[in-house]
Amino acid sequence: MKAIICTKYGPPEVLQLQEVDKPVPKDNEVLIKVHATTVHRGDVRIRSFDVPAAAWLMARIYLGFRRPKRKILGMELAGVVEAVGKDVTLYKAGDEVFASTYQGFVWGAYAQYKCLPQNGWLAIKPANISYEEAAAVPNGGMTALYIIRKFDIKTGQKMLIYGASGSIGTYAVQLAKYYGAEVTGVCSAGNIELVKSLGADEVIDYTQGDFTLSGDTYDIVFDAVGKLPAWQRKKALKKNGTYFNVNKVSAKLKTSDLIFLKELIEEGKLKTVIDKTYLLEDIVEAHRYVDQGHKRGNVAITVSHD
Repeated sequence: MKAIICTKYGPPEVLQLQEVDKPVPKDNEVLIKVHATTVHRGDVRIRSFDVPAAAWLMARIYLGFRRPKRKILGMELAGVVEAVGKDVTLYKAGDEVFASTYQGFVWGAYAQYKCLPQNGWLAIKPANISYEEAAAVPNGGMTALYIIRKFDIKTGQKMLIYGASGSIGTYAVQLAKYYGAEVTGVCSAGNIELVKSLGADEVIDYTQGDFTLSGDTYDIVFDAVGKLPAWQRKKALKKNGTYFNVNKVSAKLKTSDLIFLKELIEEGKLKTVIDKTYLLEDIVEAHRYVDQGHKRGNVAITVSHD
């Protein structure tokens, strides 16, 4: 099968298309014919070895010193179950599924086939969206859902989402509205209409100066990109308000949450934002684009089987 191999740490060019052995499912696993994956920020960070200096040694030991131990990156996917192990009862051949490969840090979605345990972060794909849209849901969607639920939102509470046009932010805006918050999104001018279309009550262009000068304060401030300056966060947050930085939260993902997101999508209450779509063969170009740091929502990868 075709797969993208990360040959060493470095720029996007370290990713190479190669032929590798097709995996065989274990007794409790399903073999998925992958139709789509994404360029997740985790893929980019591993490929470039973008880790804090304090964690350098531990990251090298865990991930690999000269190159990633797990050579095939890719943290989420959507596809069709092609075969199942003898102990699998939850899925059958022909089921359309979507999944996160982040569980157990196995990665591996940058390939034509991937085996996953039937009790992993895996669920039947929403029937009303494409494989590319479905592949972009698991990690960003489940992370946003976990954090939004942590806020325990009360109807009418004012919530500020910084980085509202990103992969997590776009889900957070929609989920915060679902749970009853009055949402203000912060993004660049080019993404204002997008964030409004997701249901935000107000959208602020952060490039126009200090958005806290208005004097507005919020019950909840969620930094969905980990870039909100501390002084702005303090000015924007009400006394006794709640703040979360996505980079400081270890989200506990659950399969039941993936199923919940599927139901919201099928009910028309949640949608995926796809910025650009590339072929698997063009993964280097896709990583170059994400490296620029300006993507809207998600970047999807179509995996062909010609």
